[in-house]
Parts: sequence; structure tokens; C-alpha cells
Amino acid sequence: MKEFEIAQKVGKELSPEQLKEAAAKALGVRPEKVGHVEVTRRSIDARQDILYRYRVQAYRENETFEPYKLEPYKDVHQEKPVIVIGAGPAGMFAALKLLQKGLKPIVLERGKDVERRKVDMAKLSTEGVLNPDSNYCYGEGGAGAFSDGKLYTRSSKRGDIREVLHQLVAFGAHPDILIDAHPHIGTDKLPEVVKNIRSCIQDHGGEYHFDSRVTDIAKLPDGGFEVSCGKAVYKADKVILACGHSARDIYEMFQAKGWALEAKGFALGVRVEHPQWLINQIRYHGKYQPFMPTAEYSFVQQVDGRGVFSFCMCPGGILVPSSTEEGTVVLNGMSNAARNSKWANSGVVVQIEPGDQPAQYDGPFALMDFQRDVEKAMYKYAVEHGGKHPFTAPAQRMKDFCRGLVSKDLPKTSYHPGTVSAPLHELLPEHVASRLRKVFPVVERQMHGYYTNEALLLGVESRTSSPIRLPRNPETLEHVDVPDLYPCGEGAGYAGGIVSSAMDGINCATACAL
Repeated sequence: MKEFEIAQKVGKELSPEQLKEAAAKALGVRPEKVGHVEVTRRSIDARQDILYRYRVQAYRENETFEPYKLEPYKDVHQEKPVIVIGAGPAGMFAALKLLQKGLKPIVLERGKDVERRKVDMAKLSTEGVLNPDSNYCYGEGGAGAFSDGKLYTRSSKRGDIREVLHQLVAFGAHPDILIDAHPHIGTDKLPEVVKNIRSCIQDHGGEYHFDSRVTDIAKLPDGGFEVSCGKAVYKADKVILACGHSARDIYEMFQAKGWALEAKGFALGVRVEHPQWLINQIRYHGKYQPFMPTAEYSFVQQVDGRGVFSFCMCPGGILVPSSTEEGTVVLNGMSNAARNSKWANSGVVVQIEPGDQPAQYDGPFALMDFQRDVEKAMYKYAVEHGGKHPFTAPAQRMKDFCRGLVSKDLPKTSYHPGTVSAPLHELLPEHVASRLRKVFPVVERQMHGYYTNEALLLGVESRTSSPIRLPRNPETLEHVDVPDLYPCGEGAGYAGGIVSSAMDGINCATACAL
């Protein structure tokens, strides 16, 4: 086998004949002596001509190619149960791995199934009606189900990510995610994938219980757990806790029981929205054509000793309200598979570490309380300054923000609840605002045209990851105080995004099965 690269102009298909000829050249054989040819990666190169660059594996006719195969799912109707709390990526993939290991997953999800969840999210955006258990963060599929389905993690340190990608394809995602450098499924496509995963789990004997917010996790004297969801009670020897990054009530339960938890760094900032045509022109150096993929961007900078970076960039996307409790304003972004809206948005956030918060915040909830108070400040300002929707966002043009000026007017936005002009440079914590004000002119040097008053900053982007960690044994993955309880995914502080959460779910389920 030999690996090589080949380039092709975007807009022109790379034919099987071209692939075979390139493989023959790489192997040093005639085309008829080429066996299997496999594209393993595809990325955009916009430095000069706009090219797709393909990484390819070529096999001679006498070499064996072994395609990736998923481990089969077992019938677990009569098998020992494991309770999985949460039906986001970590919980779903933990449940799938339990099937493969011959254990019965009982999935408890505080929110609704993905079909009914859509109704609650529509009410949140259009009417301002918040269901605290079913929204853009809570419900089947977790926060990632309605945030484009970006699958950017490519690190293999957690395990073989092919297991995640191939399962997503098996459940309905486009096969392009197996090779794209920045794969995504799309908010309009991912719910069907999530439904198919649920059907697989149920067909093999697993259980799903929606509208089942966990109110207690009790360790039984003779071993095992009793998990309460109001009046409903479920029993199992082991529990995988994949509660998501905003489950304050779960953290409070841990604190009340004296189980260890600790403050953990997260990131906080704003959502930045540009016209998509502008990002297309910047990234393609003025050569953008409608047949080209919608342009995206990312950056990481160090500013005054802290990382400042783009987060969850949504090309051709829209902004959505992601609050989980009344009296707060939180934003996130999402985009459909076609990425065809008129706007591009991204979080631009500053890393916050324990100790960065003001002195009045202390203990394991220090950063979570700090996070909540910033979200409340955004809400309070919007209400007091004419916000007509309960989740109206304070907003400011980019150059005005950097110059400390309140914007006289605001550009159109994809954010349905609307905006009010606000001094975000004052509403944000000073150590966040000062770093953001410095970073935008720096990014301009890399992306000429990015630093513009046509860009709108909206507050606040604060749910980047959990500000709390549930410490676990690095070998067994069990909570340090509670044997047979496996904190998992973003809510436990061990993942960030769909793929890393899914991998952590797989790893916890594997540990649980030992």
C-alpha cells in the first residue's frame, strides 16, 4: 500500500479513471495492476487556485485491502441493565457500545425526543417560551443535534474515531464525513440520524425514557444504584452519567451528597456574525463561485496570557437562543447541510481558568456562578433597553466594540428574537472584553476584511464547555468517590463537541463492561 496526494479544481469531479491513473503512477505499476484505491481525506486549498486536495491509499492487485467493519449489535432484551443518564452524543454512543458488549442500556433523558423537541425550540425562538428541560441544550441528541453537527475532532488520543464516523454513516449521515477535513452533517439532517440510533437501541432491547429528569442517584447498601426521575425509579449495577454541560441540578446533587466536583476552565465571549458573502470573498481571495463550498474560518490567538479563539463556526448559518433558564441570554449557532443562509457566525471566546473570576466567586461552582451572572447581565440590559422578546440579545458592531462606542444602529441579523444596541465592552467582564478588543484587529491581518462594522457582536456565548469537572479514576473512569458511576462527556468535563463526547461515551461503556 502507498499513500499519496492528488489535487483537483473545486467544481470538477475527480473521476475513478483519474484516481486509478494517479494510483498507478504512485505505485510505479501499470493501471491494470492497481487493486483497491481508497480516498481517506479531502480538504480545500484556497492559497492560489481553489483546489480539493485528496489523500489517497493505493493497493497493488496482490495486496489485501480490509475495509473498516463495525462491531455487531447484540440482542439485550434479557441482559443486565446499565443506566445511561443523558441522550446526547456521549449517552447515545455509550448506549450503542453497551449493545455491542451485550449489556442493556436504559437511557434516561430529561428532555423530549428529537421530533417534539423541535416544537419547543420553535416556541423559544418565536414566542420566547422556554421549556427548561427541552431546548437547544436539552433533549434527544444534546446540544450538538441543533448546532450543525460539526465533527471537527480528528485526534486519535481517545481511541479510533472511525467508530464514531462509520456509525453516523450507518445511521444516515452522508459518507463524505468519512473523508472531509471539516465534516458536518447539518441541523436538518442530524435529527434523522439521532432517531435511527434510538431505533437501533430499542430494536435490540435497550430502553429510552424521555421527560425523565434525574432527581436522585442513590448508591444502594448492597451495591448498585437506584436512579429516581420523580416517581419513576430505575435500578442497575452501574450508571453512566452523560448529563451535558449545563446540568447544574446534577452538580448540586453531587455537592449535597459530598461527592467530589471541582471548578474547571471554560471559555466565554460573543457570537460574531458577518455576511456570508464577505467570508466567502475573504477565504477564497475574491475567487468565490456559487459552486464552491460555503467558506468557513477558524483562528487561535494568545492575548495577555489567555487563549482567544473562534468556536463552533457556522457558515451559512443562523443564531439561536440557547438559554436553559429564565432571566438569562445565551446564544449559539447552527446551520443546515446546505449552509445556505446569508450569514456566517462563530463564537469568539476567551479562555477562563479558575482564579480568573472576581473574588466573590469561590468553590466548585465559582465559574458556573460567574457564567450565570454574565448571562443574567445580558438579559437585564436587554429588558431595560427595549427588548421586545424575552431573549433579545445585546449587540454591537465590531469596530464600535473595539473603540468603546455604542452602535447608533445595528445591521440585520439571523437572530430571530432580535437585538438591542448595547455597550458589550462594558457588559462583558473586563478581562474578556479587553482581550476581544485586541484580537479582532489582529485577525484582520490574517483575513483582510474581517474587522468591519458590518460584523455584529452579540452577547453572550458562554456554553462552550462545562465549568465544572466530576473527577474520575483515570484507569477505571469511575468517579473517584463512587465506584460503578462513570461521569462521561462534556457534562463531566472530559469532552468538547460531538466526536470527543461520543468517544468518551464509547470509552466509558467499554470500561463499564469490564
